[in-house]
Amino acid sequence: QVQLVESGGGLVQTGGSLRLSCAVSGIAFSINAFAWHRQAPGKQRELVAEITSTETTTYARSVKGRFTISRDNAKNTVYLQMNGLEPEDTAVYSCRQGSYWGQGTQVTVSS
Repeated sequence: QVQLVESGGGLVQTGGSLRLSCAVSGIAFSINAFAWHRQAPGKQRELVAEITSTETTTYARSVKGRFTISRDNAKNTVYLQMNGLEPEDTAVYSCRQGSYWGQGTQVTVSS
């Protein structure tokens, strides 16, 4: 079955960086698009970034210029490099492929 497993979350100070990873199994990785979403307490889940099979990327306006989504087809892994983190970035970050979701990883940014 399709599995997406996120890792790399944690606690970081304002201005810091984190790199999230999403290890994928059960599908033909290289031909699929992937996305990162996040959900903060009391807020709706929002799309953060997407990457297609041809590595075309799109970003939410709130993270553009600070976050970078990438993929490694040899490792079946999708990444989200997050720089210049702000307290407003605090959320559970989840990886998605189609209708499949990972369990999420917590990112907390302290002020």
